Amino acid sequence: MGMTEQTVKGKRIAMVSNNAWSVYNFRLDVIRSLIAEGHRVVVISPEDEYVSLLEQEGCRFITVKFDNRSVDPVADFQFYLRLKQVYRSEQPDIIFHFVAKPNIYGSLAAKALRIPSVAVVTGLGYAFARKNWLYYFVRSLYKIALKGAGEVWFLNNEDARVFSKEGIVEITKIKVLPGEGVNTSFFQPFATANGGRPLSTRFRFLMACRLLRSKGVGVYAEACRILKRKGFQFDAVLIGFFEAHHPDSITSEELDKWQAEGLLRYLGFSKDVRSMLAEADCFVFPSYYHEGVPRCLMEAASMELPVITTRNRGCREVVVEGVTGLLCQTGDPFDLADKMEMMLSMPQASLVEMGKKGRDLVVGKFDVSRVVAEYKGVIAQLGS
Repeated sequence: MGMTEQTVKGKRIAMVSNNAWSVYNFRLDVIRSLIAEGHRVVVISPEDEYVSLLEQEGCRFITVKFDNRSVDPVADFQFYLRLKQVYRSEQPDIIFHFVAKPNIYGSLAAKALRIPSVAVVTGLGYAFARKNWLYYFVRSLYKIALKGAGEVWFLNNEDARVFSKEGIVEITKIKVLPGEGVNTSFFQPFATANGGRPLSTRFRFLMACRLLRSKGVGVYAEACRILKRKGFQFDAVLIGFFEAHHPDSITSEELDKWQAEGLLRYLGFSKDVRSMLAEADCFVFPSYYHEGVPRCLMEAASMELPVITTRNRGCREVVVEGVTGLLCQTGDPFDLADKMEMMLSMPQASLVEMGKKGRDLVVGKFDVSRVVAEYKGVIAQLGS
């Protein structure tokens, strides 16, 4: 009987993205909360090793193959037809689309079948990096597709401003979320014997990200070179995964060279970064990518780690300069080195205080409970 009541109450919710990893990594708290309320969640994306983890959480999974970065009109039209077929078969009450191609072709497919949908623009990404033919092509597709979306969500005001100013979407549909949110109970400082960060012999910087040039990995390496030539003693650690076929990816040869020079240590990809964050003294993220609100910065600050990031959109949203961290210029290893030197020279008590204020900021502004409330609100409003 209880199960029948749940089924009657629960909505069928679809989430469409470019991989299962991003759905699991960025939206797991949302999914858990929706399933706990009796909703049924189906994830639609290309397959990867995170599919089984989503299924363990109670999601159904449907494989749809596509490449979010390719420009192939025939493949894109096939992707649109495939989504339309899945939506017709699944009959979801509401669909959440993430990243460019699901936002475009998924919104079109949902509109054709009169299914309510929300487009979540998680960052402007590669197509908006420069105003070339790709930019104008993607902009025109977005403009047509987003007419069919019930709401269009952004993770920072600047991305929303671009879409509004360029006439891509009417302002009445726009909602700006506090990033994707972070679980501040999961990402909290580790208890240590001295009541603070573990005392290590050398100051440790940590950078954790996808290994893309525009995330500032090369800038980080060069800043480390500048500081080491000035005689500073510190550890610089890098973790993250390669996207071998991404046009913006750094090469394994570059990484090997930086390690051979003793500039940094690459420790591979970590599924749970908390232990790495707990061992660091400062988090570095010199990104000039078109970010939404970077999850890595929210996680680091949530664990009371002072951060250095750029004045880039999305990044500066997570920092109160001089209070919770420091901001540097984009693409400038000398300015990053200056900020890293300031952190190295700071008394331990000041670093601890900066970290505590960073966590206060994240708890107040970016806690995932606020994002969960937005999902539940739009499901109640549109998914009837």
